[in-house]
Amino acid sequence: MAPPLPAAAVEAIRAAGRRLDARGWVPATAGNISVRLGEGRVAITRSGFHKGFIPEDGVMAVDLRGAPEDPALRPSAETGLHCGIYRRFAAAGAVLHGHSVPVTVLSRLAGEAVTLAGYELLKAFPGLATHESAIRLPVLDNDQDIARLQSRVEACWDAGGASVPGYLLRGHGVYVWGRDMPEALLRLEALEFMLDCELQQRRLR
Repeated sequence: MAPPLPAAAVEAIRAAGRRLDARGWVPATAGNISVRLGEGRVAITRSGFHKGFIPEDGVMAVDLRGAPEDPALRPSAETGLHCGIYRRFAAAGAVLHGHSVPVTVLSRLAGEAVTLAGYELLKAFPGLATHESAIRLPVLDNDQDIARLQSRVEACWDAGGASVPGYLLRGHGVYVWGRDMPEALLRLEALEFMLDCELQQRRLR
């Protein structure tokens, strides 16, 4: 029998859901949230729950291939993308996926990447000490076949797209990760702020 989920991990996911919901980044049942538990286990939101109102049983465990420990429970549809991050990046301890308006709109307008430069909040990302920096955030076409989409994500990483702990899915949303939930939330909020600024600038042109 699998060990129970740590209460701290479940509460971290529920609290993150409330925080994302308060900012309008996870409308309806959109988005998903996970935490690495160690020993090849991941705690992740179950499918079909509004992330602002995740009940205590709204979080479940899967292995690093996305297989549920309890086959009677259904994880978020994009569990494979979370697990792909954990398999690739040993330091990743939490993953956030949201569907904000700036992310959705800008990803539809972008080519293969969105470049963010000159923002103070770039310092939220690794290796960037000042605002005189830039990141190239990969944008990938969305796909309902998660295994096929994950293979394209990995190809992007192999080509050099792994330098930023995040990426966009066109017309869909954003994935961001960090060593733990506070760092993942910090990076998501920084990224959302900068993308919102980019959207506002486009409106003023």
